[in-house]
Amino acid sequence: LSFVSQEKNKQIIVLGLDGAGKTSILHSLASNRLQHSVAPTKGFNAVCINTEDKQMEFLEIGGSEPFRSYWETYLSRGLLLIFVVDSADHNRLPEAKKHLHQLIGTNPILPLVVFANKQDLQAAYHITDIHDALALSEVGNDRKMFLFGTQVTENGAEIPSIMQDAKDLIAHLAADV
Repeated sequence: LSFVSQEKNKQIIVLGLDGAGKTSILHSLASNRLQHSVAPTKGFNAVCINTEDKQMEFLEIGGSEPFRSYWETYLSRGLLLIFVVDSADHNRLPEAKKHLHQLIGTNPILPLVVFANKQDLQAAYHITDIHDALALSEVGNDRKMFLFGTQVTENGAEIPSIMQDAKDLIAHLAADV
């Protein structure tokens, strides 16, 4: 019985360096409207998203240095990992890569969805460059891995179809686990 209830508490874990846009993406997915957030997440941000047939629980953990020590602890309870990177922050991509590879190293089969965010910025790396910069080809053949280019610019606008596709995919992945 305890096993069953444990499964129920599994969440979709949302991680990434501070400033990558985790909260904006999460709120946009939840409301189906673009919502730009500027305040950094201090600690944890839990969001429930309802799809047609079920409810998905997302747990975002702050990306600044003091919170990163919690990442692995919560990842062990994750259904899947959403990792958000700032496509225009070239200097921090190696740091993002290091953390991502440490995280997925602890769980070889956890599905991974990467959001290459801020694609609207002039300096943003193209999605293929993000794939290379994060060495996503090395994340393992046993793992389901997806990469989406996203941007959360126009507040209140409907989320772009790619974000809707990502949301549908996340729902399918969560249901399969």
